Amino acid sequence: MIRVVLVDDQSLFRAGVRMLVASQPDLEVVGEAGDGREAVEVVRATAPDVVMMDIRMPVMDGIAATAEILAQPDPPKVVMLTTFDLDEAAARAIRQGASGFLLKDAEPESLLSAIRTVHQGSAVFAAAATRDLFAHFADAQPTAVPEEFELLTDREKEIFALAARGLSNSEIAAREFLSEATVKTHISRILAKLALRDRVQLVVFAFEHGLV
Repeated sequence: MIRVVLVDDQSLFRAGVRMLVASQPDLEVVGEAGDGREAVEVVRATAPDVVMMDIRMPVMDGIAATAEILAQPDPPKVVMLTTFDLDEAAARAIRQGASGFLLKDAEPESLLSAIRTVHQGSAVFAAAATRDLFAHFADAQPTAVPEEFELLTDREKEIFALAARGLSNSEIAAREFLSEATVKTHISRILAKLALRDRVQLVVFAFEHGLV
C-alpha cells in the first residue's frame, strides 16, 4: 500500500483527489494539509511514501515546505502540483529535491501514474515534460562537470546518458541488452557516486552540466 499525503489550500481540490486516490486498491490517503507549515507537521506525524504538494499556498509555500520535509529522516517522495507546465517554481522545487511535477488539471490517470512512478523510482514521471522544463530554465552556460562524474565507468556513463533522457529501467535494459536488475544496480551506483537523491536529480544534474 502506497501512503499518500495531499497538500493544497483548496479543500474542494483535495476532496476530489482524495476520492480518486481512495478508489485505488494500492493507494491510501493518510493525511491532508491546507498550507506548507501544516504539511510539514502532517508528514512528520504520518510518515507517507508520497506527498502531492501544491506550490502556491498561504503561511508557507510548497517550495519551503518541501525543503523542510526532505530534510527529515527517511523523507517521502514529493510531487509538485502546478497550474502551468513551464513553472519556474516547479523547476526550483525539483532542483531542491522534489521528485517531479504535475499539472493540477491533469487527467486522473496521470495523477495516479505520478504517485506510482515516483514511489517505484525506476523511471522519471512525465520525462519529456521534465526535460522541457529544465531546457526552458537551464542556464545558457552549463557549469563545469564535477570531478565526481569521472568516477563513473564507461558503462555507467552510457546508462547515465539514457537515464538523463528519461528512459526507464526496462527501456534501458531492452536498449542495452541487459537485465533490469543489472540496470537498477548501475543506476544505484551512479546515484551514489554523484550523491544524487533520485533519477529526477540525475536529469537536473545532466542539464546543469551540459551532459544532455
